[in-house]
Parts: sequence; C-alpha cells; structure tokens
Amino acid sequence: MGQALCVCSRGTVSLGGARYLVLHRLAEGGFSYVDLVEGLRDGRFYALKRILCHDKEDHQAALHEVEMHGLFDHPNILRLVAHCMVEKGAKHEAWLLLPYVKGGTLWSEVEALRKKGTFMPEQRILLILHGICCGLQAIHSKGYAHRDLKPTNVLLDEDDRPVLMDLGSMNQARIEVSNSREAMALQDWAAQRCTISYRAPELFTVPSQCIIDERTDIWSLGCVLYCMMFGEGPYDAIFQKGDSVALAVQNPITLPSTTRYSAALQRLLFSMMTVNPQERPSISDILHQLEGLQQAPAGQDTTQI
Repeated sequence: MGQALCVCSRGTVSLGGARYLVLHRLAEGGFSYVDLVEGLRDGRFYALKRILCHDKEDHQAALHEVEMHGLFDHPNILRLVAHCMVEKGAKHEAWLLLPYVKGGTLWSEVEALRKKGTFMPEQRILLILHGICCGLQAIHSKGYAHRDLKPTNVLLDEDDRPVLMDLGSMNQARIEVSNSREAMALQDWAAQRCTISYRAPELFTVPSQCIIDERTDIWSLGCVLYCMMFGEGPYDAIFQKGDSVALAVQNPITLPSTTRYSAALQRLLFSMMTVNPQERPSISDILHQLEGLQQAPAGQDTTQI
C-alpha cells in the first residue's frame, strides 16, 4: 500500500524521502483521526488521515478508500498525495496524506452562519452546489456513487470551491438486488456506511427485487442543499430527538416558510428529495438546471424547473 510511512522522530513523519511536521489534531472519529502536518521540504500544509484497522475487514476497507481516490483527478474531489500501511503492534493503521483545505467543512460554515443568525445567500448556494454537482458527476460518470454525501464530507477552500472527501463508502452505482438475503445485506451495509439523516429512503428498507443506483446521492444532495438554505439538514432534528428517520423520509418534505430563496431553487430541492428514486433528476439534469438558475438576476425567478 504505497511506500512505508513511518514515524522518524518525535513529532515528525516521513514518506518517500519527504518529512512532515505533525502540528495538531484536526478531527477525530470512531475509527480514524486527522492531523494537520507541514511538509518540511515544501512548507505546505497537509491533512494526515489515520484509519485504525482492527482486522482484515478494516484493512480491506482502507485499501478500498485508497483505490477510490486513485480513480479521480478532479478539482472538486480531494486528491490523495501519498498513502501506506503502518504496523502498530498487532494492529495496523492506514495513513492517507491529503491536501489541507483551509476553509474547513461546509457544515462548519453553515454552523457559523447559523450562530450569527444569518443565512447563505442564494448565489453563494448556487456556486457551492454547482461545484458539488461537478464532483458527483465525475463520480457517477465512472459508474460509482459516493453513498455518504453530507456537509461534513464537503470541504470549502478560500474561493468557496467545494471538494468532496471521505470516499470510503463509495461503491458501484448500480446494485442489483435479487433476493431477501441480498436486500438485508445491502440494508445492513447502508446502516453502517451511510449517515442516517442523509440516507436515501430506498436504503432503509431495501426491497428483495430492485436496483439501487446513483440516485441515492441525489437524495443526499437535496439534504445538503436544504442544510445550506435552512441551517440544518431536513432530518437532523428528528434524529437528535430520537424519532424515526426511516419513517420520516417516506413522507414528502416540508420547507420552512421563507421568501429568502427563489421558487426555482425550492422546486429544484423538491425534485431531488422525491421519495421514489426513479423520479429524481440525474446529476447532469441538475447541472443543466443550475446553469439557468445562476444566469437569472438576483431575486428574479425566471427559470422553469
């Protein structure tokens, strides 16, 4: 899994002859953590993601994430700079060296605006949404789906360019389910890998005869758009209260009453969050509609969706 990346002295790591100074912890989750590191040769900042591998299955999952990164060279998908597997006694850690995106996550930006009592203007939403869609289009065009799109998995650089990250849940876009055993296996996988409040309805109760495709991402994209518009995801509060998200996603969404955003943007949101995946637009359809919305003068609803 790449060249050996090893701790070479207190507070530094090395990879392929390049050394990096470990500065501080950026994020921590149940199975991974991310440190900010500085290249001693180039002076650039990077994010070093360390994935804890407790068994062979974890090891394979880490290799899968590396493989997914290797498929893309796209400005809206986080690129992998270097990677390797490190032995930690009886266990292993997968280390992924990634570019550091200074702006932080889309969620941290939405949260900061909400705390100020302000909301994202429509043109900024359209700009960010367009970039997310470009990244998704690249993923879908290769026959894959992201499967865990959410505001914490979107980074924003200083120019508001969104960058999709955390490709560990990515898999083949088209999944054919032909019996109840396969349906339950997919359902269990989704419960582990797809964040509940951004998970498409068809992944909660998978039919024994069906095809799941990349339109799971379109639902999640709608949840991300809703979050940018209203300061939280449409099912965040339901999940936090302990109510059933699985039940809630089976009903049409309702929007807070506001004249802040155009009717065209609200219609686009409704189209993404259609319970029946067959009725959701493709990522190319959404990009086409966004071009019309971005051309419309501010505050003017001239685009029919």
